[in-house]
Amino acid sequence: MRIHIATDHAGLEFSTQLQHHLAAHGHQVIDHGPLEYDPVDDYPAFCIRAAQAVVADQARGVPALGVVFGGSGNGEQIAANKVVGIRAALVWSIATAELAREHNDANVIAIGARQHTFDEAVAFIDRFVATPFSHDDRHVRRIGQIASFESDGSLLPDPRSTAQSPDVLAADDSSFDPEAG
Repeated sequence: MRIHIATDHAGLEFSTQLQHHLAAHGHQVIDHGPLEYDPVDDYPAFCIRAAQAVVADQARGVPALGVVFGGSGNGEQIAANKVVGIRAALVWSIATAELAREHNDANVIAIGARQHTFDEAVAFIDRFVATPFSHDDRHVRRIGQIASFESDGSLLPDPRSTAQSPDVLAADDSSFDPEAG
């Protein structure tokens, strides 16, 4: 499996250690930065480049996933999700790592390096990489809806647009006491 990694200063140590771990387990690791510690660096370009590489590899039929790190993982997830074709999930447990792949076919995970130990992060990533997408109809359908919105802005019809809601304020119900609190 090819694994694209990106971080900012908060996750640089994790990233370096993780690259060694993943390579030792037979994965091809591609680092998208940063190259050195800079306490004021900015994560968006690093994470977006990693996400773009995942999409490009997958389009060519190369099995690829991505891992992005930051202090909380939130901004890194948001940045990665701006790339068309990316489904990045913030992971904070073994269960969320597994469900991200199994139910959402996530192709990138974000992890808060300041929120977890290295061993926890490795366990999340190992589970994420090892878990296949379930291909259950409901999950395929939902991912398709997300992809449709991403490509052309289409959504399923809003069921509230045709439903007739009762006008609560116009109801003549003498049991209603506005002073009752």
